[in-house]
Amino acid sequence: MGTRLWGSITLGICLALEGAGAGGPEVRILRFEPEANVCRAGRTETVHAVIRNTGGAAAGGTLRLGVTEGVTVSGPQTSGVLALAPGAQTNVAWTVTAAAACDSVLSVALEDGARTVARTDIRVRFLPPMAKRRLDYIPEPVPVKTEVLVGAHHCPLWEADKFNLWANVLKHPERTPALGFYAQENPEISDWETKWAVEHGISFFIYCWYRASQGGAVKMRYGTAIHDALFKSRFADKMKFTIMWENQSKGIAGVADERDLFENLMPYWIETYFKYPGYLKIDNRPLLFVYRPEFLIKDLGGVEKVRAAFGRMRQVCRDAGFGGLILLGEYRGLDPKHLALMKDLGLDYTFAYCWGIPGSPAPQQAIQSQMASIRKTQELGILPQVVTVSQAWSGWRDEGSIWKIPPTDFEGLLREAKAFIATLPSDQLGSRMLLLDNWNEWGEGHYLAPYREYGFGYLDAVRNVFAPDAGPHEDLLPEDIGLGPYDTAYRTYAAAEARLNERLTRRVRKPGADDPGLIGWWAFDDPEDDRVTLDYSGHGLGGVLKNAGRAPGIDGRALVCNGGSAMIAPDPSLSPSNAFTVACWVKTDLAGQKHAWFINRIFGGSTSSGFRLGLQDGRPCFGVPVTSFSHHLTGKAPLPTGHWVHLAGTFDGQTMRLYMDGEEQGALARPGPLQPNGRPLCLGNYDAGHAAHFTGLLDEVKLYGRALSADEVRGAARRDR
Repeated sequence: MGTRLWGSITLGICLALEGAGAGGPEVRILRFEPEANVCRAGRTETVHAVIRNTGGAAAGGTLRLGVTEGVTVSGPQTSGVLALAPGAQTNVAWTVTAAAACDSVLSVALEDGARTVARTDIRVRFLPPMAKRRLDYIPEPVPVKTEVLVGAHHCPLWEADKFNLWANVLKHPERTPALGFYAQENPEISDWETKWAVEHGISFFIYCWYRASQGGAVKMRYGTAIHDALFKSRFADKMKFTIMWENQSKGIAGVADERDLFENLMPYWIETYFKYPGYLKIDNRPLLFVYRPEFLIKDLGGVEKVRAAFGRMRQVCRDAGFGGLILLGEYRGLDPKHLALMKDLGLDYTFAYCWGIPGSPAPQQAIQSQMASIRKTQELGILPQVVTVSQAWSGWRDEGSIWKIPPTDFEGLLREAKAFIATLPSDQLGSRMLLLDNWNEWGEGHYLAPYREYGFGYLDAVRNVFAPDAGPHEDLLPEDIGLGPYDTAYRTYAAAEARLNERLTRRVRKPGADDPGLIGWWAFDDPEDDRVTLDYSGHGLGGVLKNAGRAPGIDGRALVCNGGSAMIAPDPSLSPSNAFTVACWVKTDLAGQKHAWFINRIFGGSTSSGFRLGLQDGRPCFGVPVTSFSHHLTGKAPLPTGHWVHLAGTFDGQTMRLYMDGEEQGALARPGPLQPNGRPLCLGNYDAGHAAHFTGLLDEVKLYGRALSADEVRGAARRDR
């Protein structure tokens, strides 16, 4: 056991010391996980815990590592007494070993004497022992034979410069892929995916295909998984692929008109994909999956025009030497009218990308719900289906229903699905094809590829069901043969973020920081070219400027708001529950700003939580929702232009109040606590780079954990001027 530096960004599990008050000690467990992406039995594995005192007083305690049966710890399980000054952070490491393959739960507890004040755990699968060896490259895949054609939806978002997409995985370290936070465009990534897939019975991927703009020559988003990785991989001939046209972004990802479809999209698809030897074809007919086929009604001008276009697409494929084109439309519901519409559009089959199951069901409920939907779709008999089964689901920000089917239960679901498709008419594609959701939707919580929590568990379930006679096999990791790592770009980014975070969490104070209940104070008085804006309350809640600058403010400098923003990282203290005040100074020369926000914590996926302050139709507006976008209080008078104006919103647990230049502009009953969320605080805009931004200057933003009185607000409006 020992303490060592650990280059990772400090997002993740946050647990507060019980009884911590304003200005008191508050210790959080920021990260707890093994160093290895996936652990193996017989190897010494390092486990890290990162803790930080985010409070205003010194804190201490002991960290204790817990392991389940089959795992042993080298050396003491406790860290010894840790003393943390305000804002201090420390990293503690243990080494553990599993003698044999096992599923283990590792835990870490922060103890204060005999009392456990914070605890978190992580589920880790230790794979069977394997001696390390060094190979020049990944061994040739050995595909297994299956009676059913098994495919998996593939999410190609994980490009080298898309670091932010891993944010939700950081909150769930058990989701860490075997490849780490990889760069998808590396051909070696594609070869590992091919090897793992075909050796477990998955013979094709359905890549989400995103158009970047419509109406002209084809430009793609997230195209590197196919073009840079798959097309340049050594094992491209071992696996088939197809695409799902992800046409959900209206005006961007669809088609401008019929000409766009037949002069731009279809020629591109035929020449680039359909003619590619590895593109999946059934009876010489390429498969094209369409995510939102109903959106084509507006794009092409009506149902009949979509039907005619689909017929023409099939003919264009025949003219190119194919037997036609098989069109599959996505739908995960049971509305007969919608299925009838899909039939009228001329689709051949319906399929589900995933199954949305409400109520955060238990595994067996999730299985029963999926099978019930699959059976009901067949009973309706409107449009033939190709069956999809889902392994799990959670929103990108952990919103909505969250559920997961463990590998053993997932194997049972696969057996039910296999038995069901055997009952379908033999002339239907669905009788000999099954789709899996999802290979690698890491951020959205559904994935089959090998990862930390269950290793190859989901892939082994697929192999057991669809290739039961394949015999024993060996599951390789990159480190088993001296290959990798594949997450160098992310590690470089994380190291830079860690250095930045050290600056953001600096505890600096200005006169006035002792104001009772003050949580954060962003004065923008940092050097003009500094991308960091410090928190002058002394609580270390600094932010990062995104495409924003500074200008002279009411006191020192101010934030220039013209589409940029200052982003304050998520922190529990940004969600004061029972009462709070948000106040600031603003100045603009632009009257009548209709939907412009300068302080915001209400975002898509969490629209019933947080708070915001901005302008609606030129008037100040203060929002503290209970349900989606509810409870917004708009002032009676418009925001004056040409000079500095003080704005404040207060909430005392019962009533919202809005003030302008110290005078109350309105009140709104809103009983109940503020709904917390794990979102950032955006200053100067609704979100980074968003169109709903304030135009003007923002200065002296303050957040309090109490409702200021009317006299206090009036005093601030006079004192700060």
